[in-house]
Amino acid sequence: MPRAIRSLAATGIAGIVLAGSAIAPAAAAPARVPQPPASDRTSAVQARRVDRVPTPKLHWYGCYGYAQCATVRLPLDYDKPKGATTEVAVLRVKARDQKHKIGSLFLNPGGPGGSGTGFALVAPYFLGDDLLDRFDIVGVDPRGVAASDNIKCFRSVRDQTKAYAGLDMAFPWTKAEEKAYIASSKAVGKGCSTTGKPLTGAASTAEVARDLDVLRRAVGDKKLNYLGFSYGSALGQYYANMFPDRVRALVIDGVLNPNAWVGQGKARNQLQETRLRSAEGAHKALHEILVRCAKVGAAKCELASAGNPVAAYETVAKRLRKKPVVINDPYGGSFTVSYADFVGASLGALYSPYGWQDITDMTKDLLVATGPAPAAPARAQAHTALAQRAAKARKQRGYDFPYDNGLETFLTVDCTDAYHPKNATAWPALAAAEDKRSPYFGRLWAWGTAPCARSTWKVRDEDAYTGPFNRRTSAPVLVVGNYWDPATNYRGAVSSAALLPNSRLLSSDSWGHTAYGTSECATGAIDAYLLKVKLPARGTVCTGDAQPFVAVPEWPDARATVSKSALAQRGAPRRGEPKRLPPVVAPLPVLGTLAVR
Repeated sequence: MPRAIRSLAATGIAGIVLAGSAIAPAAAAPARVPQPPASDRTSAVQARRVDRVPTPKLHWYGCYGYAQCATVRLPLDYDKPKGATTEVAVLRVKARDQKHKIGSLFLNPGGPGGSGTGFALVAPYFLGDDLLDRFDIVGVDPRGVAASDNIKCFRSVRDQTKAYAGLDMAFPWTKAEEKAYIASSKAVGKGCSTTGKPLTGAASTAEVARDLDVLRRAVGDKKLNYLGFSYGSALGQYYANMFPDRVRALVIDGVLNPNAWVGQGKARNQLQETRLRSAEGAHKALHEILVRCAKVGAAKCELASAGNPVAAYETVAKRLRKKPVVINDPYGGSFTVSYADFVGASLGALYSPYGWQDITDMTKDLLVATGPAPAAPARAQAHTALAQRAAKARKQRGYDFPYDNGLETFLTVDCTDAYHPKNATAWPALAAAEDKRSPYFGRLWAWGTAPCARSTWKVRDEDAYTGPFNRRTSAPVLVVGNYWDPATNYRGAVSSAALLPNSRLLSSDSWGHTAYGTSECATGAIDAYLLKVKLPARGTVCTGDAQPFVAVPEWPDARATVSKSALAQRGAPRRGEPKRLPPVVAPLPVLGTLAVR
């Protein structure tokens, strides 16, 4: 994909030396060394907000066996530094080589709503050993999230469950489901705009970026070191543009274009999905997997034995649109798989570098389960395989006691950062239009923001940042994009790199969501940049180790969440142990392996 590259040239001018009244032979002056343009400065408004906050003292204490934890109270409103505060949780894993420590590396796993403290705790399992040697790894639970003061849009789990009733699906398909989804979207918007205040009006990405700058001072760093994934790419770009002269090294992997995230000009009335085109990336990845399945044939892809895999996927989709299928499990129970379940499970599979296995196996099994009555053994085998997927999904889904605010933290950030259509009743037509542009996934990505309709989500953050996003930073920003990313379309990385005048695009021909850990090329380039601020060569394209039907790496997929207590029991890995993939948080609040009702 083409990329706009901005270049600056500096020239030295040779002078003529005059000796007395005679003209001396021309002598070349020493060549001028081209100097990089100065970075933009933090605006007086942004500087005043954060710099007048005293540097907090972090009272670290040992936690989870190999980490240190602390909490800090930060201004709820940076325009009122002596007013109300909110508590923010911080966790660090100290550098192995403290004598040669570069500083602190702040991580963000995405979401919005992902726990930075949990991500930092698991970081020794996926970050390169050289980074672990030279940086204290620091994770922050953004305001409202996890161990920080929590956003809570309802007074009880009972009230929350009632409000969420229509949202218990990947997306609505029938008219009745759309009606219920809209009603619940309005209820959530109302709850977060009333009961959720004041925190829901003070937790936009700009506020988290301000917290990050204060915490940068608190850990003793003059400039920020940052690695952000998925939505964490938005946070990274906010920081880079709000505090452009306070960056030492900043990497964003799985990139959201910030202008598309916010919605500028006439785009303010569009769906956020219309601007971001996440569904386009997901459909491109799905289609490519099915095409490659056909090319390798049934020997390497069993779905190809049913004919054209692209047609087979559409056949399953058509059957499920018409009527959900009831699956009988081996233990005498049953469950229902709908069209939305099928699409949601497909998107969940695409998040993994080798999700192609799940895509083709699930389609093959559902082709049997939804089709004309096959031989009993074939149907039993298909039902058993689907039941196993459902059992795994049951462990991952649902909201239960105690209060789970994951959806509310996601929406608080998205609905206060960005512009969205006015009325939730507009979503059915707008989502259907997205489905025409990007089959299967258009509706899924579109419906996720229905609670953000402006007529029902009325709480606002008056200090939210909406741009500009083209500031020149004091150090180059490394922008990493994956060709086959199903959540953060590759075009987001290309356009964001074009926006930032001091940036470099690193492309990756890899699968799954984000690129770090998918190849030595991508991981090595990111690590080298963070360690030495050394950029990869222009035009670098890495190739992922895992490729559909060709290569499957020996390492396991580490995207599944690992609890802090389990990590504490396991302990930190030793230097040289095999690395796994970072457990990046999905930009949508609920993504199961196979959602079932």
